[in-house]
Amino acid sequence: MLPSVRAAREGRLRIRIGDRLEKASARAPSARVESRLAERGGGVELLRLPAALFGAAALARRAAYDLGLLPVHRLGVPVVSVGNLTAGGTGKTPMCAWVASELDRRGFRPGLLSRGYRAAADGRNDEARLLERLLPGIPHVLAADRVRGGRELERRGCLSVVLDDGFQHRRLHRDLDLVLVDATQPWGLAAPRKGGPPVRALLPRGLLREPASSLARASAIVLTRASQAEPAEVDRLEREIESIAPGTPRIRADHEPSGLRDEKGRIQPSSVLDGREVDLASGIGNPRAFEATVRSLGARVSEHRAFADHHDFSAGDLAGLGEGGRPLVVTAKDAPKLADLGIAFQALDVAIRIRSGALVLEALLDALPPAQAASERGALRAGMHG
Repeated sequence: MLPSVRAAREGRLRIRIGDRLEKASARAPSARVESRLAERGGGVELLRLPAALFGAAALARRAAYDLGLLPVHRLGVPVVSVGNLTAGGTGKTPMCAWVASELDRRGFRPGLLSRGYRAAADGRNDEARLLERLLPGIPHVLAADRVRGGRELERRGCLSVVLDDGFQHRRLHRDLDLVLVDATQPWGLAAPRKGGPPVRALLPRGLLREPASSLARASAIVLTRASQAEPAEVDRLEREIESIAPGTPRIRADHEPSGLRDEKGRIQPSSVLDGREVDLASGIGNPRAFEATVRSLGARVSEHRAFADHHDFSAGDLAGLGEGGRPLVVTAKDAPKLADLGIAFQALDVAIRIRSGALVLEALLDALPPAQAASERGALRAGMHG
């Protein structure tokens, strides 16, 4: 057996090109990688070859799972995956919080399961800190091995699992696959500055983790930031998605501002930004959407310093921002790291609001199977490993 096939059969296949791109982006705070990828022509087009190899590997891995050649592990509790096709920026964290809250309301006692990408020394990353604040008391396990992490949540008494960023992690069976598509940048990249359609390509030439045809295996597709895109573009996107994944339910959602929280935890309504001049700083996947949200509140943006996703901020990164009476507005995801710098800021909290398709989404959650009794789980595991 070839080494690459053996690694895949053991569940250790890693698509290294994408990992390297994300790590390079994190090391380059002054020049976001995706800004260069969005432009056409020049040396960046040399990445088409590794992107083709990446695509072939992704398709081979997908086929191996579809044909049952790679093992899929089941938990004794229902699993809801919240994922996407692109490398970051679709709003998975607030969607995970919404799903967990809905499961909790239904008596499913959820636990959160994440990979833990770029976790700090305390074992938590940006998303974990944010979810901890949004969902106090709900267990959260960060584990690269999501099967092991899911079983840990079972041991803690969880009756359901919300799998954060799990669309590509197929080793763990999921009962519901929610796939998020950002309506403002559906395939990961913005339009080129010189005009023309956005580049749609796999890593490392673009930001797609797998081909768009993979949407066909989603249980439902959630178009996030729907109100920030032109209505005609959202309609066109829905028609395209229907051609890719016929009959798959589609939901429209927005990231709605829910308040401002300063470095001391004091909260005020986001409406206080109306008419004010502000500075912005962000280290997220889609900084344009963050800026658009702030502008929608009536604020005038003086300067926006957009760093790489998961950027580790220093005081020097923010020098000159928030002066002259302008508040420094940051994302809720970045706020915990900035709090350690002794800098005044206002973090914009956002929450998912379902605009259309709410009844479909609720019906999918209502149809989840109940958690098995502990004895049944033990029998299931014994059968899997016998």
